[in-house]
Amino acid sequence: MASEPQLDLARYVPAQLNFLSNKLSSGASQCYRKHFEIGVVEWRMLSMLAVESGITANRICQVIGLDKSAVSRALHALEVAGRVRTEADPADGRRYTVSLTESGTQLYKRVLKVALERERRLLSGLSPSEVDTLIDLLGRLNAQVANVNEYDPDKP
Repeated sequence: MASEPQLDLARYVPAQLNFLSNKLSSGASQCYRKHFEIGVVEWRMLSMLAVESGITANRICQVIGLDKSAVSRALHALEVAGRVRTEADPADGRRYTVSLTESGTQLYKRVLKVALERERRLLSGLSPSEVDTLIDLLGRLNAQVANVNEYDPDKP
């Protein structure tokens, strides 16, 4: 009789990715709240909008992988603070697009310096070629997420 499978957390990739993400997010949130009065979710919105301006909240959800309510709350807080503005989508008046304001752009630039230093410290134990490999592997894992999420144990 075969023994029951055991979970080895040290080698279970989803757990390792979650542990790393949770620790980084917690540290980033503490740092950004202390120095910039925003949380990590707001930072993700700012960085996304700096890269791709005039997008919908759905697009942000799609790229970042956050649920609509978290994105909506973060965008509302940023709008109240004058960091983003929403406008009716010219292609579809039922939708709204979001862009950074000048104040949001300035905040993004200030936080970016800290975010890049945090990344530098995170990657400091890796060689440049290891960083390239890591980025490649993460991209390949990200490409598999839809396949993973399609899995239904009730269907053969």
